Amino acid sequence: MKRQAIILIALILCVLGAHAEDSIKVSAADMQALIQRIERLEQKTANPNNLGYVDGATGASKQVPKDTTVTDTMPKQKKKYQRGKFTIGGYGEVTAKHCFFSNNYLRYGKNPEKYANDHYGEFDLPHVVIYLGYDFGHGWSVGTEIEFEHGGTESAIEIEEEEGGEYESEIERGGEVALEQFWLQKAFNRYAIIRAGMQVIPVGGLNAHHEPTEYFSVYRNEGEFTIIPSTWHEVALTFMGSTENGWHYQAMFLPGLDSDRFNRKNWVKPGAGSPYEFKLANVFAGAARVDYTGVKGLRLSLSGYCGNSFRNTLSKTNAELDASAYKNVKGTVSIGAFDFAYKDYGVVLRGSFMYGHLSDAAAITQYNISMRKGSVSSKQWVASDALAAGFEAGYDFFSLNKKLVEKKQAFYVFGRYDYYDSMFKYDNQPTDMYAWCGRHRAAVGINYFPIPQIGVKAEFSYGILKQGTRADGTRGKLYNDEPQIAIGIVYAGFYEL
Repeated sequence: MKRQAIILIALILCVLGAHAEDSIKVSAADMQALIQRIERLEQKTANPNNLGYVDGATGASKQVPKDTTVTDTMPKQKKKYQRGKFTIGGYGEVTAKHCFFSNNYLRYGKNPEKYANDHYGEFDLPHVVIYLGYDFGHGWSVGTEIEFEHGGTESAIEIEEEEGGEYESEIERGGEVALEQFWLQKAFNRYAIIRAGMQVIPVGGLNAHHEPTEYFSVYRNEGEFTIIPSTWHEVALTFMGSTENGWHYQAMFLPGLDSDRFNRKNWVKPGAGSPYEFKLANVFAGAARVDYTGVKGLRLSLSGYCGNSFRNTLSKTNAELDASAYKNVKGTVSIGAFDFAYKDYGVVLRGSFMYGHLSDAAAITQYNISMRKGSVSSKQWVASDALAAGFEAGYDFFSLNKKLVEKKQAFYVFGRYDYYDSMFKYDNQPTDMYAWCGRHRAAVGINYFPIPQIGVKAEFSYGILKQGTRADGTRGKLYNDEPQIAIGIVYAGFYEL
Protein backbone atom coordinates (compact mmCIF):
# COMPACT_ATOMS: atom_id res chain seq x y z
CA MET A 1 0.00 0.00 0.00
CA LYS A 2 2.84 2.41 0.79
CA ARG A 3 4.45 1.67 -2.56
CA GLN A 4 1.27 2.32 -4.58
CA ALA A 5 0.55 5.51 -2.67
CA ILE A 6 4.01 6.97 -3.28
CA ILE A 7 3.95 6.02 -6.99
CA LEU A 8 0.51 7.65 -7.31
CA ILE A 9 1.79 10.86 -5.73
CA ALA A 10 4.77 10.86 -8.07
CA LEU A 11 2.52 10.46 -11.13
CA ILE A 12 0.32 13.32 -9.97
CA LEU A 13 3.40 15.50 -9.61
CA CYS A 14 4.41 14.60 -13.15
CA VAL A 15 1.01 15.57 -14.53
CA LEU A 16 0.90 18.79 -12.56
CA GLY A 17 4.45 19.53 -13.60
CA ALA A 18 3.49 19.40 -17.26
CA HIS A 19 0.98 22.26 -16.79
CA ALA A 20 2.78 24.48 -14.31
CA GLU A 21 5.21 27.19 -15.34
CA ASP A 22 7.59 26.50 -12.42
CA SER A 23 6.93 22.77 -12.19
CA ILE A 24 9.27 20.11 -10.87
CA LYS A 25 10.38 17.85 -13.76
CA VAL A 26 10.38 14.13 -12.99
CA SER A 27 12.11 11.99 -15.57
CA ALA A 28 11.57 8.29 -16.28
CA ALA A 29 14.98 7.58 -14.75
CA ASP A 30 13.96 9.45 -11.58
CA MET A 31 10.73 7.45 -11.44
CA GLN A 32 12.58 4.14 -11.79
CA ALA A 33 15.06 5.09 -9.07
CA LEU A 34 12.17 5.99 -6.76
CA ILE A 35 10.46 2.65 -7.37
CA GLN A 36 13.69 0.76 -6.65
CA ARG A 37 14.14 2.60 -3.34
CA ILE A 38 10.53 1.74 -2.39
CA GLU A 39 11.12 -1.93 -3.18
CA ARG A 40 14.25 -2.02 -1.01
CA LEU A 41 12.31 -0.39 1.85
CA GLU A 42 9.52 -2.97 1.52
CA GLN A 43 11.98 -5.85 1.63
CA LYS A 44 13.62 -4.46 4.77
CA THR A 45 10.23 -3.98 6.47
CA ALA A 46 8.97 -7.42 5.52
CA ASN A 47 12.14 -9.18 6.74
CA PRO A 48 13.48 -7.29 9.75
CA ASN A 49 16.80 -8.51 11.11
CA ASN A 50 16.73 -10.63 14.23
CA LEU A 51 18.80 -8.51 16.55
CA GLY A 52 20.20 -11.19 18.82
CA TYR A 53 21.10 -14.84 18.90
CA VAL A 54 18.23 -17.22 19.40
CA ASP A 55 18.51 -19.72 22.20
CA GLY A 56 17.84 -22.97 20.44
CA ALA A 57 16.25 -24.51 23.52
CA THR A 58 13.86 -21.78 24.59
CA GLY A 59 13.52 -19.45 21.63
CA ALA A 60 14.50 -16.52 23.85
CA SER A 61 16.10 -13.59 22.07
CA LYS A 62 19.41 -12.60 23.61
CA GLN A 63 21.17 -9.31 23.03
CA VAL A 64 24.46 -9.15 21.19
CA PRO A 65 26.81 -6.28 20.45
CA LYS A 66 26.46 -4.16 17.32
CA ASP A 67 27.76 -5.58 14.03
CA THR A 68 28.70 -8.87 15.64
CA THR A 69 28.59 -12.19 13.81
CA VAL A 70 26.82 -14.78 15.94
CA THR A 71 25.70 -18.35 15.59
CA ASP A 72 22.01 -19.23 15.58
CA THR A 73 21.89 -22.71 17.03
CA MET A 74 18.76 -23.58 15.03
CA PRO A 75 19.96 -23.94 12.27
CA LYS A 76 23.73 -23.67 12.49
CA GLN A 77 24.90 -20.86 10.26
CA LYS A 78 26.55 -17.52 10.76
CA LYS A 79 24.55 -14.36 10.28
CA LYS A 80 25.35 -10.67 10.37
CA TYR A 81 22.97 -8.67 12.53
CA GLN A 82 22.51 -4.91 12.47
CA ARG A 83 21.21 -3.36 15.64
CA GLY A 84 18.56 -0.68 15.73
CA LYS A 85 18.60 2.31 18.05
CA PHE A 86 15.63 1.50 20.27
CA THR A 87 14.44 -1.73 21.87
CA ILE A 88 10.93 -1.86 23.30
CA GLY A 89 9.07 -4.80 24.79
CA GLY A 90 8.09 -6.62 27.91
CA TYR A 91 6.00 -9.45 29.25
CA GLY A 92 3.02 -9.98 31.49
CA GLU A 93 0.46 -12.37 32.93
CA VAL A 94 -3.27 -12.26 33.65
CA THR A 95 -4.19 -15.15 35.95
CA ALA A 96 -7.04 -16.67 37.93
CA LYS A 97 -7.04 -19.63 40.29
CA HIS A 98 -9.25 -21.48 42.71
CA CYS A 99 -7.54 -23.22 45.61
CA PHE A 100 -9.21 -26.15 47.37
CA PHE A 101 -7.43 -25.40 50.63
CA SER A 102 -7.28 -22.62 53.21
CA ASN A 103 -5.25 -19.41 52.99
CA ASN A 104 -5.57 -18.79 56.73
CA TYR A 105 -2.17 -18.04 58.27
CA LEU A 106 -2.82 -20.69 60.94
CA ARG A 107 -3.35 -23.53 58.46
CA TYR A 108 0.11 -24.91 59.28
CA GLY A 109 -0.44 -24.61 63.03
CA LYS A 110 -1.28 -27.21 65.67
CA ASN A 111 -4.83 -27.88 64.41
CA PRO A 112 -4.73 -27.93 60.58
CA GLU A 113 -7.85 -30.13 60.46
CA LYS A 114 -9.91 -27.02 61.30
CA TYR A 115 -9.15 -25.70 57.81
CA ALA A 116 -9.50 -28.95 55.85
CA ASN A 117 -12.67 -27.86 53.99
CA ASP A 118 -11.72 -24.25 53.27
CA HIS A 119 -11.20 -22.90 49.75
CA TYR A 120 -10.62 -19.54 48.09
CA GLY A 121 -10.04 -17.92 44.70
CA GLU A 122 -7.85 -15.17 43.25
CA PHE A 123 -7.66 -12.98 40.14
CA ASP A 124 -4.27 -11.37 39.65
CA LEU A 125 -1.69 -9.65 37.47
CA PRO A 126 1.43 -11.32 38.90
CA HIS A 127 3.92 -9.50 36.66
CA VAL A 128 3.59 -6.76 34.05
CA VAL A 129 6.96 -5.59 32.74
CA ILE A 130 7.96 -2.77 30.37
CA TYR A 131 11.42 -2.87 28.82
CA LEU A 132 13.16 0.02 27.03
CA GLY A 133 16.67 -0.08 25.62
CA TYR A 134 18.85 2.20 23.51
CA ASP A 135 21.96 1.51 21.45
CA PHE A 136 24.30 4.50 21.31
CA GLY A 137 26.66 2.82 18.84
CA HIS A 138 30.38 2.06 19.24
CA GLY A 139 29.44 -0.79 21.60
CA TRP A 140 27.61 1.41 24.13
CA SER A 141 24.03 0.59 25.14
CA VAL A 142 21.58 1.00 28.01
CA GLY A 143 18.67 -1.14 29.21
CA THR A 144 15.80 -0.42 31.60
CA GLU A 145 12.99 -2.58 32.95
CA ILE A 146 10.08 -1.56 35.18
CA GLU A 147 7.92 -4.24 36.77
CA PHE A 148 4.42 -3.88 38.17
CA GLU A 149 3.61 -6.79 40.46
CA HIS A 150 0.00 -7.65 41.29
CA GLY A 151 -1.30 -4.55 39.51
CA GLY A 152 1.05 -2.06 41.14
CA THR A 153 -0.14 0.14 43.99
CA GLU A 154 -3.07 2.51 44.30
CA SER A 155 -3.00 4.95 47.19
CA ALA A 156 -4.70 8.30 47.65
CA ILE A 157 -5.36 11.14 50.10
CA GLU A 158 -9.11 11.60 50.60
CA ILE A 159 -11.34 13.94 52.61
CA GLU A 160 -13.77 11.89 54.71
CA GLU A 161 -17.07 13.76 54.89
CA GLU A 162 -18.42 11.30 57.45
CA GLU A 163 -15.52 12.13 59.81
CA GLY A 164 -15.62 15.92 59.96
CA GLY A 165 -13.70 16.48 56.70
CA GLU A 166 -10.52 14.84 57.95
CA TYR A 167 -7.75 13.95 55.51
CA GLU A 168 -7.05 10.24 55.33
CA SER A 169 -4.51 8.20 53.43
CA GLU A 170 -5.98 5.02 51.96
CA ILE A 171 -4.50 2.05 50.17
CA GLU A 172 -7.02 1.00 47.52
CA ARG A 173 -4.99 -1.77 45.93
CA GLY A 174 -1.89 -3.67 47.02
CA GLY A 175 1.08 -4.50 44.84
CA GLU A 176 4.61 -3.39 44.03
CA VAL A 177 6.37 -1.25 41.47
CA ALA A 178 10.08 -1.90 41.03
CA LEU A 179 12.90 -0.80 38.78
CA GLU A 180 14.24 -4.26 38.00
CA GLN A 181 16.89 -3.28 35.49
CA PHE A 182 18.91 -0.17 34.70
CA TRP A 183 22.32 -0.89 33.26
CA LEU A 184 24.97 0.60 31.01
CA GLN A 185 26.97 -1.72 28.79
CA LYS A 186 30.14 -1.58 26.72
CA ALA A 187 30.69 -4.35 24.16
CA PHE A 188 34.29 -4.57 23.00
CA ASN A 189 33.50 -7.65 20.91
CA ARG A 190 31.37 -10.76 21.29
CA TYR A 191 33.86 -12.27 23.76
CA ALA A 192 34.15 -9.29 26.13
CA ILE A 193 31.19 -7.24 27.34
CA ILE A 194 31.07 -5.21 30.55
CA ARG A 195 27.76 -4.21 32.15
CA ALA A 196 27.18 -2.09 35.26
CA GLY A 197 23.95 -1.23 37.06
CA MET A 198 20.76 -2.92 38.22
CA GLN A 199 20.49 -6.27 36.43
CA VAL A 200 19.13 -9.78 36.76
CA ILE A 201 21.26 -12.29 38.69
CA PRO A 202 20.90 -15.41 36.48
CA VAL A 203 21.25 -18.05 39.20
CA GLY A 204 18.95 -21.00 38.49
CA GLY A 205 16.71 -21.69 35.54
CA LEU A 206 13.87 -19.40 36.61
CA ASN A 207 15.87 -16.19 37.03
CA ALA A 208 17.61 -16.67 33.69
CA HIS A 209 14.40 -17.60 31.85
CA HIS A 210 11.53 -15.96 33.73
CA GLU A 211 9.36 -14.77 30.83
CA PRO A 212 5.97 -16.55 31.03
CA THR A 213 6.31 -18.01 27.52
CA GLU A 214 9.35 -19.99 28.74
CA TYR A 215 7.60 -22.28 31.21
CA PHE A 216 4.34 -24.22 31.03
CA SER A 217 2.82 -23.52 34.45
CA VAL A 218 0.40 -20.65 34.93
CA TYR A 219 2.62 -19.33 37.73
CA ARG A 220 6.40 -19.47 38.09
CA ASN A 221 7.67 -22.80 39.35
CA GLU A 222 7.25 -22.93 43.12
CA GLY A 223 10.60 -24.40 44.09
CA GLU A 224 13.10 -21.77 42.92
CA PHE A 225 10.49 -19.04 43.37
CA THR A 226 10.18 -19.99 47.06
CA ILE A 227 13.77 -20.32 48.27
CA ILE A 228 15.73 -17.66 46.29
CA PRO A 229 14.85 -14.18 45.00
CA SER A 230 12.77 -14.04 41.79
CA THR A 231 13.29 -12.15 39.62
CA TRP A 232 16.61 -11.59 41.43
CA HIS A 233 18.03 -8.17 40.57
CA GLU A 234 20.92 -6.27 42.13
CA VAL A 235 23.27 -3.40 41.32
CA ALA A 236 26.23 -5.37 40.00
CA LEU A 237 29.29 -5.30 37.77
CA THR A 238 29.27 -8.02 35.12
CA PHE A 239 31.75 -9.42 32.63
CA MET A 240 30.14 -11.60 29.97
CA GLY A 241 30.48 -12.85 26.43
CA SER A 242 29.92 -15.75 24.06
CA THR A 243 31.82 -17.89 21.59
CA GLU A 244 30.90 -18.96 18.09
CA ASN A 245 30.54 -22.61 19.09
CA GLY A 246 27.72 -22.02 21.56
CA TRP A 247 29.29 -21.09 24.90
CA HIS A 248 27.87 -18.12 26.83
CA TYR A 249 29.30 -16.94 30.15
CA GLN A 250 28.73 -14.34 32.87
CA ALA A 251 30.66 -13.43 36.02
CA MET A 252 29.21 -10.88 38.46
CA PHE A 253 30.33 -8.85 41.49
CA LEU A 254 27.47 -7.66 43.71
CA PRO A 255 26.51 -6.81 47.31
CA GLY A 256 25.73 -9.70 49.63
CA LEU A 257 22.34 -10.73 50.96
CA ASP A 258 20.99 -9.47 54.31
CA SER A 259 20.64 -12.30 56.85
CA ASP A 260 18.41 -10.15 59.09
CA ARG A 261 15.53 -10.90 56.74
CA PHE A 262 15.95 -14.66 56.18
CA ASN A 263 13.02 -16.83 57.28
CA ARG A 264 11.72 -20.37 57.42
CA LYS A 265 9.31 -20.31 54.47
CA ASN A 266 11.51 -18.52 51.91
CA TRP A 267 15.03 -19.29 53.19
CA VAL A 268 17.32 -16.49 51.82
CA LYS A 269 14.83 -15.00 49.35
CA PRO A 270 13.88 -11.89 51.42
CA GLY A 271 17.56 -11.03 51.90
CA ALA A 272 17.90 -9.59 48.40
CA GLY A 273 15.62 -6.65 49.06
CA SER A 274 16.24 -3.61 51.21
CA PRO A 275 13.85 -1.71 53.48
CA TYR A 276 16.06 1.38 53.08
CA GLU A 277 16.53 3.83 50.21
CA PHE A 278 19.79 2.09 49.38
CA LYS A 279 21.17 -1.44 49.30
CA LEU A 280 23.59 -2.21 52.11
CA ALA A 281 26.99 -3.41 50.89
CA ASN A 282 28.92 -4.20 54.06
CA VAL A 283 29.65 -7.63 52.56
CA PHE A 284 30.04 -8.73 48.96
CA ALA A 285 29.26 -11.72 46.78
CA GLY A 286 29.94 -13.24 43.39
CA ALA A 287 27.69 -15.00 40.90
CA ALA A 288 28.41 -16.83 37.67
CA ARG A 289 26.59 -18.63 34.88
CA VAL A 290 27.71 -20.73 31.91
CA ASP A 291 25.34 -21.86 29.11
CA TYR A 292 26.08 -24.26 26.27
CA THR A 293 23.84 -24.10 23.18
CA GLY A 294 26.11 -25.74 20.62
CA VAL A 295 23.72 -28.66 19.96
CA LYS A 296 20.54 -28.02 18.00
CA GLY A 297 17.58 -27.48 20.31
CA LEU A 298 19.54 -28.04 23.52
CA ARG A 299 20.67 -25.73 26.32
CA LEU A 300 22.74 -26.88 29.30
CA SER A 301 23.45 -24.42 32.10
CA LEU A 302 25.41 -24.22 35.33
CA SER A 303 25.12 -21.27 37.73
CA GLY A 304 26.11 -20.38 41.25
CA TYR A 305 26.33 -17.74 43.95
CA CYS A 306 28.58 -17.29 47.00
CA GLY A 307 28.80 -14.46 49.53
CA ASN A 308 28.58 -13.55 53.21
CA SER A 309 25.34 -12.16 54.64
CA PHE A 310 25.58 -11.64 58.40
CA ARG A 311 27.11 -8.16 58.71
CA ASN A 312 24.92 -6.64 56.00
CA THR A 313 22.85 -4.87 58.63
CA LEU A 314 22.22 -1.57 60.38
CA SER A 315 21.04 -3.19 63.62
CA LYS A 316 24.52 -3.24 65.18
CA THR A 317 27.90 -1.70 64.35
CA ASN A 318 30.92 -3.82 63.47
CA ALA A 319 32.47 -2.88 66.82
CA GLU A 320 29.40 -4.15 68.69
CA LEU A 321 29.42 -7.42 66.74
CA ASP A 322 33.15 -7.91 67.31
CA ALA A 323 32.59 -7.56 71.07
CA SER A 324 29.73 -10.06 71.11
CA ALA A 325 29.25 -13.81 70.72
CA TYR A 326 28.69 -13.22 66.98
CA LYS A 327 32.26 -12.07 66.32
CA ASN A 328 33.10 -14.97 63.97
CA VAL A 329 29.68 -15.39 62.34
CA LYS A 330 29.78 -14.86 58.58
CA GLY A 331 26.56 -16.36 57.28
CA THR A 332 28.06 -17.47 53.97
CA VAL A 333 25.37 -18.27 51.40
CA SER A 334 26.42 -20.80 48.77
CA ILE A 335 24.06 -21.80 45.94
CA GLY A 336 24.71 -24.21 43.10
CA ALA A 337 22.26 -24.88 40.26
CA PHE A 338 21.93 -26.88 37.07
CA ASP A 339 19.17 -26.32 34.52
CA PHE A 340 18.50 -27.43 30.98
CA ALA A 341 16.00 -27.14 28.14
CA TYR A 342 15.40 -29.08 24.94
CA LYS A 343 13.06 -28.14 22.11
CA ASP A 344 12.72 -30.00 18.81
CA TYR A 345 10.35 -32.35 16.93
CA GLY A 346 7.42 -30.87 18.86
CA VAL A 347 8.89 -31.93 22.21
CA VAL A 348 9.86 -29.51 25.00
CA LEU A 349 11.75 -30.70 28.07
CA ARG A 350 12.91 -28.40 30.87
CA GLY A 351 14.37 -29.11 34.27
CA SER A 352 16.41 -27.68 37.12
CA PHE A 353 18.06 -28.64 40.38
CA MET A 354 19.26 -26.20 43.03
CA TYR A 355 20.93 -26.72 46.39
CA GLY A 356 21.81 -23.99 48.88
CA HIS A 357 23.79 -23.86 52.12
CA LEU A 358 23.93 -21.16 54.81
CA SER A 359 26.82 -21.30 57.27
CA ASP A 360 26.20 -20.30 60.91
CA ALA A 361 22.46 -20.82 60.44
CA ALA A 362 21.85 -21.57 64.13
CA ALA A 363 23.67 -18.40 65.24
CA ILE A 364 21.79 -16.29 62.69
CA THR A 365 18.51 -17.77 63.91
CA GLN A 366 19.37 -16.86 67.50
CA TYR A 367 20.45 -13.36 66.49
CA ASN A 368 17.30 -12.67 64.45
CA ILE A 369 14.92 -13.98 67.11
CA SER A 370 16.55 -11.68 69.69
CA MET A 371 16.05 -8.51 67.60
CA ARG A 372 13.66 -5.87 68.88
CA LYS A 373 10.02 -5.83 67.85
CA GLY A 374 10.27 -2.94 65.36
CA SER A 375 13.15 -4.46 63.38
CA VAL A 376 12.95 -5.53 59.73
CA SER A 377 13.73 -9.12 60.76
CA SER A 378 11.00 -11.75 60.62
CA LYS A 379 12.57 -13.20 63.81
CA GLN A 380 12.17 -16.79 62.58
CA TRP A 381 14.23 -19.94 62.31
CA VAL A 382 16.27 -20.30 59.14
CA ALA A 383 17.64 -23.51 57.66
CA SER A 384 21.27 -24.33 57.01
CA ASP A 385 20.27 -26.12 53.79
CA ALA A 386 17.48 -25.75 51.23
CA LEU A 387 16.81 -27.37 47.88
CA ALA A 388 14.48 -27.20 44.88
CA ALA A 389 14.10 -29.52 41.90
CA GLY A 390 11.65 -29.49 39.03
CA PHE A 391 10.99 -31.08 35.66
CA GLU A 392 8.40 -30.45 32.95
CA ALA A 393 7.66 -32.10 29.62
CA GLY A 394 5.27 -31.09 26.89
CA TYR A 395 4.33 -32.08 23.37
CA ASP A 396 3.08 -29.70 20.67
CA PHE A 397 0.26 -31.53 18.86
CA PHE A 398 0.06 -28.74 16.27
CA SER A 399 3.53 -29.81 15.11
CA LEU A 400 1.76 -32.70 13.34
CA ASN A 401 -0.08 -30.25 11.06
CA LYS A 402 2.02 -28.47 8.43
CA LYS A 403 -0.40 -25.55 8.01
CA LEU A 404 -0.47 -24.83 11.75
CA VAL A 405 3.33 -24.99 11.85
CA GLU A 406 3.51 -22.47 9.02
CA LYS A 407 1.20 -20.19 11.01
CA LYS A 408 3.58 -20.59 14.00
CA GLN A 409 0.79 -21.83 16.23
CA ALA A 410 1.35 -24.36 18.99
CA PHE A 411 -0.75 -26.45 21.37
CA TYR A 412 1.14 -28.18 24.18
CA VAL A 413 -0.10 -30.80 26.60
CA PHE A 414 2.29 -30.90 29.53
CA GLY A 415 3.09 -32.40 32.90
CA ARG A 416 5.28 -30.97 35.65
CA TYR A 417 6.74 -32.21 38.93
CA ASP A 418 8.44 -30.16 41.70
CA TYR A 419 9.99 -30.94 45.03
CA TYR A 420 11.34 -28.25 47.33
CA ASP A 421 12.10 -27.71 51.00
CA SER A 422 13.04 -24.36 52.50
CA MET A 423 13.88 -26.08 55.83
CA PHE A 424 15.68 -29.13 54.46
CA LYS A 425 18.25 -29.08 57.30
CA TYR A 426 18.18 -27.08 60.51
CA ASP A 427 19.50 -27.35 64.06
CA ASN A 428 18.12 -27.57 67.59
CA GLN A 429 14.44 -28.12 66.76
CA PRO A 430 12.12 -31.16 66.64
CA THR A 431 12.42 -32.96 63.31
CA ASP A 432 8.84 -32.36 62.11
CA MET A 433 8.27 -28.83 63.38
CA TYR A 434 8.64 -27.33 59.90
CA ALA A 435 7.52 -30.28 57.80
CA TRP A 436 5.08 -28.00 55.94
CA CYS A 437 8.06 -26.15 54.38
CA GLY A 438 8.82 -29.16 52.20
CA ARG A 439 6.43 -30.57 49.64
CA HIS A 440 5.88 -32.35 46.35
CA ARG A 441 3.82 -30.73 43.61
CA ALA A 442 2.44 -32.42 40.49
CA ALA A 443 0.63 -30.62 37.67
CA VAL A 444 -0.90 -31.27 34.25
CA GLY A 445 -2.25 -28.76 31.77
CA ILE A 446 -2.26 -27.18 28.34
CA ASN A 447 -0.62 -24.20 26.61
CA TYR A 448 -2.08 -22.73 23.41
CA PHE A 449 -0.08 -20.19 21.41
CA PRO A 450 -2.08 -18.54 18.60
CA ILE A 451 1.10 -16.57 17.85
CA PRO A 452 4.55 -17.14 19.43
CA GLN A 453 4.28 -14.03 21.64
CA ILE A 454 0.89 -14.82 23.24
CA GLY A 455 -0.18 -17.89 25.18
CA VAL A 456 -3.30 -19.20 26.91
CA LYS A 457 -2.65 -21.58 29.82
CA ALA A 458 -4.73 -23.93 31.96
CA GLU A 459 -3.45 -26.17 34.74
CA PHE A 460 -4.49 -28.49 37.54
CA SER A 461 -1.93 -28.98 40.31
CA TYR A 462 -1.75 -30.92 43.54
CA GLY A 463 0.53 -29.99 46.43
CA ILE A 464 1.44 -32.98 48.60
CA LEU A 465 2.83 -32.00 51.99
CA LYS A 466 5.35 -34.14 53.81
CA GLN A 467 4.45 -36.74 56.40
CA GLY A 468 5.72 -36.68 59.96
CA THR A 469 5.14 -37.78 63.54
CA ARG A 470 1.82 -36.65 65.00
CA ALA A 471 1.23 -35.58 68.58
CA ASP A 472 -0.09 -39.06 69.43
CA GLY A 473 3.14 -40.67 68.23
CA THR A 474 1.69 -42.10 65.01
CA ARG A 475 3.17 -41.25 61.61
CA GLY A 476 1.18 -39.77 58.73
CA LYS A 477 0.03 -36.50 57.19
CA LEU A 478 0.56 -33.46 59.40
CA TYR A 479 -1.11 -30.90 57.13
CA ASN A 480 -3.76 -30.72 54.43
CA ASP A 481 -2.77 -31.25 50.80
CA GLU A 482 -3.21 -28.31 48.43
CA PRO A 483 -4.97 -28.90 45.09
CA GLN A 484 -5.83 -26.00 42.78
CA ILE A 485 -6.90 -25.11 39.24
CA ALA A 486 -5.51 -22.08 37.40
CA ILE A 487 -5.81 -20.34 34.04
CA GLY A 488 -3.80 -17.53 32.53
CA ILE A 489 -3.14 -15.39 29.48
CA VAL A 490 0.49 -14.41 28.95
CA TYR A 491 2.59 -12.43 26.50
CA ALA A 492 6.26 -11.72 25.88
CA GLY A 493 7.77 -9.74 23.04
CA PHE A 494 10.78 -7.55 22.26
CA TYR A 495 11.10 -5.38 19.15
CA GLU A 496 13.83 -3.22 17.65
CA LEU A 497 13.02 0.15 16.10
